Amino acid sequence: MEIGKSLFVAGKAGPAAQTVARVLIVDDEPRIREAYGALLAAEGREILTCANGADAMARLGNTEVDVMVLDLHLPDMHGTEIMAWLGEAGIDTAVVVFSGDDAIDSAILALRRGACEFIRKHADPEELIRTVDKAISRRRLERENARMTTRLEESERLHRFLVEYSPDIIYTLDPGGRFVFLNRRIESLLGYNRGELIGKHYSLIVHPMDLEQARSAFAERRVGLRATTNQEIRLRCRNLDVRSFENRTIVAMLSSQGIYQQEVDDGDAKRFVGTAGVLRDITERKHAEETISYQTYHDLLTGLPNRVLFRDRLNLAISQARRRGEVVGLMYIDLDRFKLVNDTHGQLEGDELLKSFARRVRECLRAGDTMSRQSGDEFTILLPDIADAEAVRTIAEKITTALKTPFIVGGRDFRCTASIGIAVFPDDAETPDHLLRDADIAMCQVKVQGKNGFLRYTEEMSRNHSERVDLDNELRIAIESGQLTLHYQPQVDIRRGRVTGVEALVRWEHPERGMLGPNTFIPLAEEGGLIFAISDWVLNEACRQQAIWIKRGIVDLKVAVNISPLEFTRADIVERILQPIRAHQLPPESIEIEITENMLMDDAETVIAKVQELRTHGLRISIDDFGTRFSSLNYLRRFPVNTIKIDQSFVRDLETSGCQSPVISAIVGIARGFGLNVLAEGVETENQIDALRLHGCDVMQGFRFSRPVPADEVMHYIATQQALETT
Repeated sequence: MEIGKSLFVAGKAGPAAQTVARVLIVDDEPRIREAYGALLAAEGREILTCANGADAMARLGNTEVDVMVLDLHLPDMHGTEIMAWLGEAGIDTAVVVFSGDDAIDSAILALRRGACEFIRKHADPEELIRTVDKAISRRRLERENARMTTRLEESERLHRFLVEYSPDIIYTLDPGGRFVFLNRRIESLLGYNRGELIGKHYSLIVHPMDLEQARSAFAERRVGLRATTNQEIRLRCRNLDVRSFENRTIVAMLSSQGIYQQEVDDGDAKRFVGTAGVLRDITERKHAEETISYQTYHDLLTGLPNRVLFRDRLNLAISQARRRGEVVGLMYIDLDRFKLVNDTHGQLEGDELLKSFARRVRECLRAGDTMSRQSGDEFTILLPDIADAEAVRTIAEKITTALKTPFIVGGRDFRCTASIGIAVFPDDAETPDHLLRDADIAMCQVKVQGKNGFLRYTEEMSRNHSERVDLDNELRIAIESGQLTLHYQPQVDIRRGRVTGVEALVRWEHPERGMLGPNTFIPLAEEGGLIFAISDWVLNEACRQQAIWIKRGIVDLKVAVNISPLEFTRADIVERILQPIRAHQLPPESIEIEITENMLMDDAETVIAKVQELRTHGLRISIDDFGTRFSSLNYLRRFPVNTIKIDQSFVRDLETSGCQSPVISAIVGIARGFGLNVLAEGVETENQIDALRLHGCDVMQGFRFSRPVPADEVMHYIATQQALETT
């Protein structure tokens, strides 16, 4: 309980209690009360706090409070209940709602219950300070007015002062709707001189589009409860422009009633002499309501419609298309490698990339299309009223082409690609949910096929997607239950006739599907985030097996382990590689880490730094699939690698091109120039062996020597090779 407790009293209180401005902070979080109590403290101001609604009402009931900073969600009641109680009790306290509630209904209800402002907790603290200062200033003005009322009670001067200095426009009209009186507020609010409006019709200051609804209010003859109250209209300023936050319109709340003069000669009869009214400026409140409404239906980062507004427009587009027999297209877009940007350059750079991506894609769309940010780096595009499915493909091609121009991320060029799934109503699906689902499935299929492209949904994709979901669930169980195993493929030095190393290749011993190769589940693991657990297991198992071989006297055999490119997006990759090597007390040079050539092009600077750190600790590094991405020789010069592996696609070409291969000759020449070892993978025939030796490559790997086999079988192969060497 904190009722009655003052956190801060700044300055000395004056002789009268009214000179101290009291601010009551009502929030159930002590940290919020303490932090904002300190922020709002000022000279001549007393900060009070309460942790729940009951304490707040007790405090308000016995202490004069100028401003209450109120959280809507309290442990014992909703903040609007306190506001309702204030009205019933006749307590005049300015209320600033300071809440983490993002619901538009709560915000609008709070404003309509009398809150002078609604501020979200994640807003700039300066906004709350300014709002409270403004509310206290207004309270001081109101208190000053109240003191003046006491002095000038029942005085004409009192009435004239209240009317002239009212924050609202006060006016009277004759029966013809012409101004008879206006207070000075008309000058500061609308820019008119009072003299030029006297005798003029009220329509001069009313926005033309609101004249019809304003006519009855300005001609009001009723009085009391039946008279016009709280009718919203828009007012024009003197130069006939429209003035305000967006469309230059002042929004005013109009209340009016008839004016009658007693006719003495006719007894109780009264004569209608005109209409009196009050126009209160509520522009700021309407701005707050519209801002809250906008934030509810738009993504604040990109300014795009969010999923709520997108779903509404999708429902409408499908309903109209169903009635008219038209076609609706839907795209589901996911940015490729966006996590790399966030992890490498930080969230701010990632946010800038998302905004730039959204702007560029919107330039490819028609005026009636809707692009939405669903979440993270996922976007959807609604294409209503299209001719056919081919029109969607045309727009997808336009987007793909537009993305070929690099973005600037962290001061450097970044090639951002996207995977785009397409679904079409009514051919692919007939409901919004199914259309979104099918476009999402098509997008996932693009991811599986290598990203950076677009596909239209087919029923086969749905079956594949279902199988992938099942496989993903089973893979999680496999990691935990020990269904993974390692096979090893020998790497043979033909010139010396001996095995110099083995490549560790993961396999999944599925209880129902049998032995599964890495191509079946590694892409799925990378997509679902399981690759890190698999990599940890593979590294530890390979090191454990290497330790066993070393104890058996096999000390000149290196074990090569493949590392996913995703691993190098993590800051702890070096330590995670070193940990099992240290745990099994291995010489670091007995382990070779294989990385793909793709990593030389994708954020090379970061990868180079991590590879250099691995080399500092004594590990060997090889580049797998070399020659498939035409990486910069400058990057290769800076990469501290030991071995280049010639991709098997070039080895297969030797069967059709004879013994000559310019690519292999170039790769071998490059390796020699940089002082690197060369290994050819995918060797299957004697012709390939002979051709590779002619090109100067003596270390090979492939089915011609051995398929990947369990650890005991690879030892048998090595022993056989040693026996052949001795004979």
